[in-house]
Amino acid sequence: MEWVKIIHILCVMGWMTSIFAVPRALIFWRREYDRLGEFGPLGDLTIRLYRFSAGLAVIALATGLWLAHDLGWPAWVHLKLTLVAALAVHYIWTGRLVIRAKAGAFKESDLFLRIFNEISVFGAIAVLWVVVVKPF
Repeated sequence: MEWVKIIHILCVMGWMTSIFAVPRALIFWRREYDRLGEFGPLGDLTIRLYRFSAGLAVIALATGLWLAHDLGWPAWVHLKLTLVAALAVHYIWTGRLVIRAKAGAFKESDLFLRIFNEISVFGAIAVLWVVVVKPF
């Protein structure tokens, strides 16, 4: 059982890093694209980071569900899963932005991407709070 917790924590940390980093990388990728007029190394890095962390997200979700089952599905776990689902939606939206950026379509402004990036921070803090405090 301990190994599931360890794998879960490691994968969550990797996924959370990407949730914060990919929208920020999109900002710099957009600037690079405007400067070069073509797909550059930042685009490749952003795509690789997103793809790698997608695998971590799947493992984190699977091990999280396993741990929730082992805990007997207490009420706080339902809240945590709801918040994680919101983060997953944010991550999928980020993937759509990456796909559009790969095609050279940077529709979102730097300000939008910065705000979009910060929203995920609040989501991660909320999940952490639920796990530590276990409000119900």
